[in-house]
Order: sequence, then structure tokens, then C-alpha cells
Amino acid sequence: MTLDPILLIGGAGIVGRQTARFLRETHPGLPLLIGGRDLAKAQRAAADIGDAEGVTVDLTADDLGLGERPIRAIAIFFTDTTTAVLRFAQRRGVPYISISPAMYEIGPEVAAYMHRPDAAPVVLGTEWLVGATTIPALEFAKTFRRIDTIRIGALLDEQDEGGPASFDDLERQTQAIPAVQARRDGAWVWRSDDDLETRFRAADGAILQATGLSPHDVFGLATVTGAPNVEFNLAIGVSSSRRRGEPMSTEIIIELAGEDHSGHSLRTRHAVTHPEGQMPLTGLGVTMVLERLTGLDGNPATPAGLYFPYQLLDPADYFERFTQADGQIVELDAL
Repeated sequence: MTLDPILLIGGAGIVGRQTARFLRETHPGLPLLIGGRDLAKAQRAAADIGDAEGVTVDLTADDLGLGERPIRAIAIFFTDTTTAVLRFAQRRGVPYISISPAMYEIGPEVAAYMHRPDAAPVVLGTEWLVGATTIPALEFAKTFRRIDTIRIGALLDEQDEGGPASFDDLERQTQAIPAVQARRDGAWVWRSDDDLETRFRAADGAILQATGLSPHDVFGLATVTGAPNVEFNLAIGVSSSRRRGEPMSTEIIIELAGEDHSGHSLRTRHAVTHPEGQMPLTGLGVTMVLERLTGLDGNPATPAGLYFPYQLLDPADYFERFTQADGQIVELDAL
């Protein structure tokens, strides 16, 4: 049986290549289209991946320049300000995931979905490392009867390599946007100016200067747990592993506070880490979402709807693949 290809737009970039690598390892015969504006670059990436084809993607064309060739699903790794790719996916009735737009930028995607809610599954994938924050946090939350506070601290090592698209996203979300959202005492508030500046403790205990951010995790975690206080902070500097004289890594500090199921006060603190930085876990998350959307995981394909990644991924399956990909979770002393 001939399989239709999955289209990775921006697939020649770092996260795109990671996604393609995970897909190729798990599904050796799955055809992939590596799409981008630079055909030569896309073709080089496709040759490296194997059983893949580099194609030019034209966001000004209704068919994206792809003609009538069949597509099984689409992942896009940069912000499409035209929503051309989502509209193409809806016309074709194929699943779609984007991992770039921040919450305050998703109006066009949400509007496109609302006008054609039955056309295709649409995944708003801008969770921090696409599931590596939200899925563990929700697992840790199971030990609580009530959660009062969720505080996430993400540490990107200054040596952690990111492509131009990820750099643009980070710059836009940390410098061009004057305020970010958090939940305080049950109300959604905007953090701005001095309120953006904070600190958190890394896995090795070092105190880091950080600034507020509001990826989709903030909204998902607040909604699922009902926690009245939820915030996300980002630090860029030296990772705990590099302070030990080892290569750089990425880490996510997840702090929860509330009551356990016996009504006693409970605080937990965990670190989610990867020794190769942010990109492998991001690629893994996109891969597993694509597998779930298309039924490549052996279950029926996901029906049309609007989703966050954590709503689609089975935690047990995620943690198994996370461990296979060299991800690590460490329980830390609560502060």
C-alpha cells in the first residue's frame, strides 16, 4: 500500500530535521516532503533523511505550489502570518500542527478553525518543547487534591543551537511583546515592565535571572488543574550540566504547591532535562502529535477539532518515547 507523504514545512531547519529523524526511525517506509522556500536546502535535507523529497512551498499559491499531489498531514515550524498553510490543510481535510505562534498571535488560526470546524484536526502546538512541560506537569499534579500554584522555569543554555525561525520566535516573544499573561488569584493578568523580571532556581541550585513568557502551557495547565496561580519564566544562560563541566543541556523546572489527597500541604519540584538541548524534545513532540493525528500510532486517526498537544498524547506512550530519546526527569528538593 502506498502511503501519502507527511509535509514538513520548514523541515530543513533544526526542529524539522529532528522531527524527520524520529519519524524515519519509527516509520522507515513513511514518505516525507521537506518543504521550504529554498529548494536546494530542502533537497539536501531530504537526501540526508532518505525516502524524502525536497519541495518548494509557495505561501501565495492556493495549492502552496504542490499541485494535486496527495498530503497526509502537515507540520509547520515557523509562523505563517498568512494562514495559507492552515487553509490549504482545511481544503484538503488533512491534519495540521503549528508550533510557532504565541497565544496572542493565534487569532487567525482560531478564526480559520471556527469557520470550518469539521474540515480537519488543528493543533495549536506552541507548548514549551511541545509536550515536554505540560505532560510531566499534569502527571505530577496527580499527587495533589488541590493545586494552588504552578510555576514553570525554563532554562535555555546560551550555547543551545536554534535555527533562524526559532531565534525569531524567541526574540519576538521576549523583546517585541511588552507583556505576557499569567494567572494570579484566579484572574488572568498581564505581566509587564518590572513584573516581567524574576528569578528561579536551576536544577543544580543556581539562582537564575529570568523573564516572563506565556506559551500555551500556562493556559492549558491553569484550565486542567484549576490552579489559581500559574506562571512561566524563561532564563537564558549556563545550564546546570555545563556548570558541572559537562556539555550544555536544556532544563525545565516544574514547581507545584497545594494539598495532597489527605489534605496535607504538599510542594513538589522536578527537573525535565535533555543532554542535547531543546530541539530533540521539540522534534519528538511534533512527531508524536503527527503519529496521533494520522493514526500512525496504531489507533484511529484523530477527528476534526482544535487541540493542544497534551490533549492528544497518551502520557505513558510519551514518557516511554521521552526516555528512549534520552530525556530525563529528576525529583528535586521542594523549596
